[in-house]
Amino acid sequence: MEKVLTGAMRLLFIIAFGLLAIAVSEVFANAFGYTITLRGNYSAGRLLEFAVVCLVFVVTLLLRQIRNQLNRGSGRPS
Repeated sequence: MEKVLTGAMRLLFIIAFGLLAIAVSEVFANAFGYTITLRGNYSAGRLLEFAVVCLVFVVTLLLRQIRNQLNRGSGRPS
């Protein structure tokens, strides 16, 4: 189960940064009168919203992983 969650975190992280890159390039393309996204359905702001949603899930999975490690007692002793 741990490997699945780690894989999901990595995948969502990559998707989020991909959407961020597309959003930034869309802003630059729009400055010159072009568009990058499919038929202009999604604005750069909407792509950023999707990226933030992915990052919220990444943070949630990270916090869950930290909680599980602390409950198991495998965290660093303080």
